[in-house]
Amino acid sequence: MAKKQRREASARRRRDRHHDRWLPRDERCVSCTTFNILAPIYKRMDSENCRESQYRAYWFSRNEKIIDRLLADSSSIICLQEVWLGNDELVDMYQKRLGDANYTLFKLARTNNRGDGLLTAVHSSYFNVLNYRELLFNDFGDRVAQLLHVESAMPVLQNRSTRCVQQQSLIVNTHLLFPHDHSLSVVRLRQVYKILQYIEAYQEENKLGPMPIILCGDWNGSKRGQVYKFLRSQGFVSSYDTAHQYSDGEEDAHKWVSHRNHRGNICGVDFIWLLNPDKCRKPLKTSWNEAVFGIIKYLLLQVAFLSEENAFALLKADSPDDHITYSSFYQALSQLGMVHADRLNSEEIEDLWGEADRDGDGVIDYKEFQQCIWSPNCCSQEEDDTEIDITDERIDTFEANDGAFGFTVKEAVLFPPEVERGMWPENYSLSDHAPLTVVFSPVRMPCSPRTPGTL
Repeated sequence: MAKKQRREASARRRRDRHHDRWLPRDERCVSCTTFNILAPIYKRMDSENCRESQYRAYWFSRNEKIIDRLLADSSSIICLQEVWLGNDELVDMYQKRLGDANYTLFKLARTNNRGDGLLTAVHSSYFNVLNYRELLFNDFGDRVAQLLHVESAMPVLQNRSTRCVQQQSLIVNTHLLFPHDHSLSVVRLRQVYKILQYIEAYQEENKLGPMPIILCGDWNGSKRGQVYKFLRSQGFVSSYDTAHQYSDGEEDAHKWVSHRNHRGNICGVDFIWLLNPDKCRKPLKTSWNEAVFGIIKYLLLQVAFLSEENAFALLKADSPDDHITYSSFYQALSQLGMVHADRLNSEEIEDLWGEADRDGDGVIDYKEFQQCIWSPNCCSQEEDDTEIDITDERIDTFEANDGAFGFTVKEAVLFPPEVERGMWPENYSLSDHAPLTVVFSPVRMPCSPRTPGTL
């Protein structure tokens, strides 16, 4: 009993210390935390074959500290990955303590009894859950995703003369496959593609109006990867980078980290993505094709170490003419490890071919190769991605038919502080990931017209 009281007192002290920092700007602000808590079945101890799951005292104490931190931060929505759902005692710990703090919990285990999974907790003071869906990828990595359709528990003022409304949002929690080898990049990309397709289908099925979409999780890829570029091409912004005014450029690629992986490398892989209703978006399949071409170029350039001319020669193989045939294109993708049941299928390769064969003459010449594969304009964000700066006072001036509610990013913090400077502290023991918390403020904004095949 005394231990529990000391723990609760410590949590209160931490909450008080962070109160000024995390106090919402106004009662309409909400916050979101994403955290890969490192399942005990994966946490290595002294040797490769020794795991924390073999020592109850270790994993129990560590997870108590994780929950202490989550309760101290008091986020409106908590998205956890690598929760040891195969252990009832650990699950009960999270259900009891978060449940007592007025969170509603949703759990989803990975397929094929992997032992871990996702847990999303929604604080009843901030959101009502209108619907909950589960997405099973049924792929190489047995990965899954959760989709929550939520509504603000407190009304958001529409304007001074009319009624208040409840803001609705879509929240996703997921954990992508780790890139064990380069050929798995397309598997990871497909997982994100499936999520966006599922969101699109859900919106159409339920005839939903424009609303913000928040994607949380461990994306197992950095700002340099095609998953990042794919989401950017769809109008999503990285909340942490937005809050700190970091660009997509190489100069800001390593300003922060959030993970030290089992190979000892540190990188930034944990993101809270935001898509507002005012974003113009290209068709989803276009973004997919462009991202796959980006992976093909990476494999040709960085893995096969080919120059532009040699890459074209590989793709055209033994063709006597100076162009690429479909047969040689397919063969080259096979050599790069991209033709597989878990990677690209024949239909997708035909779509890629159709995208690259711009003049429809049945072959890809050198100019088309350059435009679609080697120096494409794909996966780039042409528009200015700076968040719209609309003050809270201006929210009240919008009329009902002027648009919908979105979010502005007010604050974003990674813990421990060292990771915000691109360093990993040796004394950090909660996980091999850093929790990321973002504070959002609702804002009225005009809606971008939808294009067929976009979200």
